[in-house]
This record gives sequence, C-alpha cells and structure tokens, in this order.
Amino acid sequence: MIKRDDLLIMRAIALCFKPFLKPEEALIYCNLGRTQFAKNCEEYGVYKTNSGYYRKEDIDKMLSGEKAAVQAATLQVKLRVA
Repeated sequence: MIKRDDLLIMRAIALCFKPFLKPEEALIYCNLGRTQFAKNCEEYGVYKTNSGYYRKEDIDKMLSGEKAAVQAATLQVKLRVA
C-alpha cells in the first residue's frame, strides 16, 4: 500500500510533466486561490481549451509575467477600431 505522503509527492511530480491541467490542478500548480487564479487568468489572457483544460505553457507565461499573444493581438484590434 502506498503511503498518503508518497501519493501526494507522486501527484505533484506528475503535474510538472503534464501539458494540460484541469482547473483544480492548475490551482495547485500556481499555488493560488480560486479567485486570484481567475483574476490573473483574465489579466494575462489565459483561457481554458474547448475540453476544459488549461495549457501549462500559458500558465507558465502567466507566472513569469508575460502577457498572452492572443490578448495583445485583441488589444491592437480594439485600438484600430476605436
């Protein structure tokens, strides 16, 4: 039988190698609460895929402080229209 602590460690290591994360896994990966995670995702332009998962690449960019390319392109379009 696997000990509870060993199971938690294995799950944490598995998170580091997954390309897509479920919302609960993304919260654990970022070490943020649900509200702060949602606010940061909105600010940095990180969205779920059609299947309901977050791309780990996008979350890594958010954590490093980079804005998503999609948001920057949308901002340029809004500026042209206005």
